[in-house]
Amino acid sequence: MREGKLEDYRDCGVKIRALCEGESDVIAKMASVAGVLHNGMVDFFWTGFYRVVDGRLVIGPYQGTVGCLRIEFGRGVCGTAASKGETQVVPDVHEFPGHIACDPNSQSEIVVPIRDGEGELIAVLDIDSKRRGCFDAVDREQLEAMMAQVFS
Repeated sequence: MREGKLEDYRDCGVKIRALCEGESDVIAKMASVAGVLHNGMVDFFWTGFYRVVDGRLVIGPYQGTVGCLRIEFGRGVCGTAASKGETQVVPDVHEFPGHIACDPNSQSEIVVPIRDGEGELIAVLDIDSKRRGCFDAVDREQLEAMMAQVFS
């Protein structure tokens, strides 16, 4: 684990809670979360959301290079996270079957399913890094807890 990672997550969590507290608009919250995480975490090179729209994933608020506009459930890391309802931690995207290469600089990825207060899947949080092996159990734990707090 990178030194200072937990401290960076704590700092981001404070900012995200302050920005999102009392906010009812999901897109506004997604934009705030993407901006804070992208600028607050050292190795995040693409940070954003894919929203569930008409049974597929459609790009939402994000920071970074251009992303894929639509992703089918079950396709790529995002679609797999959405269809399984489980966070996907991928140390090397080149070894993930069916990985969608929206940007060739992506080397590792984490995708966290986002559920609303009723438990319905509304989006996935997708984060890419230019560094292989960037994401681990700490990222999973921190991001899952943060997203549950913001969107549930």
